[in-house]
Amino acid sequence: MQKERISMKIRYGTRGSKLALHQTRHVIDIARKTASQIEFEEIVIKTLGDQVTNMPLFKVGGQGLFIKEIEQALLDGQIDIAIHSLKDVPHAIADGLCLLATGCPEDARDCFLSAKYKTFYDLPSGSVLGTSSLRRRAQLSVLRDDLQFSDFRGNLDTRLKKLEEGEVDAIILAAAGLLRFGWSDRIGQYFAIDEMTPPAGQGLLTIQCRNEDADRLRPIFAGFSDLNASLRATAERAFLGELQGGCQTPMAAHAVIDGDQLQFHSFIGTPDGRKTLRRLHIGACSHAEEIGHLAASEIIAAGGRDFISK
Repeated sequence: MQKERISMKIRYGTRGSKLALHQTRHVIDIARKTASQIEFEEIVIKTLGDQVTNMPLFKVGGQGLFIKEIEQALLDGQIDIAIHSLKDVPHAIADGLCLLATGCPEDARDCFLSAKYKTFYDLPSGSVLGTSSLRRRAQLSVLRDDLQFSDFRGNLDTRLKKLEEGEVDAIILAAAGLLRFGWSDRIGQYFAIDEMTPPAGQGLLTIQCRNEDADRLRPIFAGFSDLNASLRATAERAFLGELQGGCQTPMAAHAVIDGDQLQFHSFIGTPDGRKTLRRLHIGACSHAEEIGHLAASEIIAAGGRDFISK
């Protein structure tokens, strides 16, 4: 009876970058295996984050720069679901919408790429690193204070091309995107989680829909939903909910699932890396949300709110 109530056509919204389309279509391919009778229609939506490419995101300001227009399309009924990289989704989403399912976990670590140097530690003093992420800049500055940073925006292809053309000596990227394209051979070094903690949601994909559609849509995406990914998301987004920092605050939260145990890494600091707070909490996966709240509470108690950009 459940399947009879599901529309035979689902319109899905996505950003238009090569990576976004690749990830989105992979999710839809998974859904087709569960619901072969459903017709899926792709609708590409350009977000503010896609439109403003001449300045770093922390200068654009605000949260949800890669999802707000897509959320509006959901609310307006132009699409039925949206597929996002979870790291692009702030804790506070639009009223009337929910995250239906989280899955497709990929390596959440950041990685180092260079045409000339094998690892981050091989870079000569004064080398220029391409990254506009304040989170990355702060943590990299803790590891080394003798490097320069270049504001670096653009989709994955654009940034790789800029590196090849010698605009910078190296770039730092999320490994997940490269691995999803099968480009692991381009990666020179992976950063350890405790030296370069990823942002909440990195390496995970999520599906968003209207609240009233969740029950009828959930069975279609059962093959996409992943328990460990959901546990990670619960802990990391609980942390976000307490601190409410955006791209203007160097902040990171990442949960590692090991059996029934959850290791939660958290970080906050100043953009220059001169002042930082880092914590590690370990607990049962069944307490994922509580661990995220606890980590945020300890960061706040240690003065973490002072780091959050107003």
